[in-house]
Amino acid sequence: MILSIFLIIIGFALLVKGADFLVEGSSSIAKKFHIPEIIIGLTIVSIGTSMPELFVSLTSALEGHSDMSMGNVIGSNIANLLLILGLSTVIRPIKFQKETRLIEMPMCLILTIIFMIFCNTGEGISKIEAIVLLLLFIIFIVYTIIMGKKGEQFDKEDTIIELQTEDKKISILKSIIFIILGIIGLKVGGDLTVDNALVVARHFNISEKIISLTILAIGTSLPELVTSVTAAIKGNSDIAIGNIIGSNIFNMLLIIGVSAIINPILYNTSYNLEMVILILGILLLSLFPIIPPKNQMNRSNGLIYLIMYVIYMIILFVN
Repeated sequence: MILSIFLIIIGFALLVKGADFLVEGSSSIAKKFHIPEIIIGLTIVSIGTSMPELFVSLTSALEGHSDMSMGNVIGSNIANLLLILGLSTVIRPIKFQKETRLIEMPMCLILTIIFMIFCNTGEGISKIEAIVLLLLFIIFIVYTIIMGKKGEQFDKEDTIIELQTEDKKISILKSIIFIILGIIGLKVGGDLTVDNALVVARHFNISEKIISLTILAIGTSLPELVTSVTAAIKGNSDIAIGNIIGSNIFNMLLIIGVSAIINPILYNTSYNLEMVILILGILLLSLFPIIPPKNQMNRSNGLIYLIMYVIYMIILFVN
């Protein structure tokens, strides 16, 4: 048992470091082909932070654990919104950018509702629905690239600049090695995390659903947690919303889309409670800009999110 817990921690470490290696290697090669940094950030870097969720969900889906695959994504989205965004806001209030209020938050809400509808039609996410999710993901990527090219204050811009300015020039060979090491780290990390999470669940007679909504969800959200909290500490907490919204959209569209293409994912309707909590959380986020002080998410708002997350955890384990 202790060994399994240790291996889960090692798995998380490999997932996070694997994502770092993959992003650094891919970004370096993209720069050598003179692809603008903003485009690199809005695609490679953003997708890179969702790699832990992708590999854990893929591993779960391939091994026939649909509950863990779906729970990891839904749980990560709830953790991103209520826990990570709440914590970031408590550290420092967040100012809403215009495009975040008018475009990205409504987009996230609509996509979450579409995702919930897909989950509740039939037995889960079919291959056709997976293709639709991936098409929606491509549309979202095109939107982010257009916003980046226009030079507008896209919600992830500050994070991207910060990540890229620390990038060192590395050779093509080293970049390729980084990419290979990143993929290996993500694959091994995903296997260790899923396999040993199952061992822990069986030992304590805990369902796959609870394990995926708690341990896996928080563990695979570590890149978003580090990015958002670091930004908040440095006084750039306004980028936390963009980071969270982007990650949640990637999780629903890219991760479930890819996983369901490979192996259709069954959906447990008991997850509808989590889906409702997620939608309510996004609706609440949409109200924060119009509640004084306007266009801002203050510490009390962040505290509300944290309290919601604690209450949700209590409900999850009591039931």
